[in-house]
Amino acid sequence: MKSRIKTYLVNEAGKPFWGNGAVILLRRTEELGSLNAAAKELGMAYTKALKLLRRAEEGFGCKLLERRIGGVGGGGSVLTERAREEIARYEAFRRECCAASDRLFEEYYG
Repeated sequence: MKSRIKTYLVNEAGKPFWGNGAVILLRRTEELGSLNAAAKELGMAYTKALKLLRRAEEGFGCKLLERRIGGVGGGGSVLTERAREEIARYEAFRRECCAASDRLFEEYYG
């Protein structure tokens, strides 16, 4: 038996806007240079990826991705510095939440 927790941020209305899915999507976007390519690789519709991105940007109140529309040289996407900061902050937060959960699980069920 194990314990697992989900960590995500919600807005004032209680709607989730930032969590592991958005972080994975943005990390892959950074690696591939394209939101569309990241969405495809993750088996996600581009419209869903765009919705995740917009929800996160609305939640934080800033742009997380600089996007260039395709053309002769092609398009692409680059994370903003704020996106990199929020990803690092979330990953540290998530690690600590999981560690605390493991300690509590051991205390109550160990």
